[in-house]
Amino acid sequence: MGPGSALRLSGTTIEHAYAAAPILPLANSVSYGRTNKPDPSGHPETFMPDPAWSLHSRLKEDTIDIGDLPLSKVLVIKDAHYPWLLLVPRRPDAVEIIDLDEVQQAQLMTEISRVSRALKEITKCDKLNVAALGNLVPQLHVHIIARRTSDAAWPRPVWGVMPPLAHDAAEVQNFISALRRKIWLG
Repeated sequence: MGPGSALRLSGTTIEHAYAAAPILPLANSVSYGRTNKPDPSGHPETFMPDPAWSLHSRLKEDTIDIGDLPLSKVLVIKDAHYPWLLLVPRRPDAVEIIDLDEVQQAQLMTEISRVSRALKEITKCDKLNVAALGNLVPQLHVHIIARRTSDAAWPRPVWGVMPPLAHDAAEVQNFISALRRKIWLG
């Protein structure tokens, strides 16, 4: 499709609003929208988050922190029924994915893909559920849940089906260690 072309879906014409938009060059360094100054190290993965950001209290209570990717904090939900991770972009006031700028959105998708691949490889699950809901916790966070056709909630969503089950300490540490290696956290 070229500039000025239209896409037809179910009898509706959608104009390509971006077709005539100029293509802007990207800066040499990535700042994730926080500053116009380049990262002095030249490595965007070492960029420090805004000091005003903090993890929502409910997420702190319900998770185990396993480390930070360039944009997101990686957490394990305290429920042994399902291998269940959260990615929380370290950006203050982010509630929806659209609250991130385009570079941050692309970084979030990269992190979702990296973590999803690792989770699938580690758990050998039947299906991955990936969702950003935020109905109870307004801070932007993305759920990545490894599902099995034999799990207690299958095929329904996992929320509210079973009360959380505490992790076995050794099992969860083995899971976290494997996950950290797969997603390059240590």
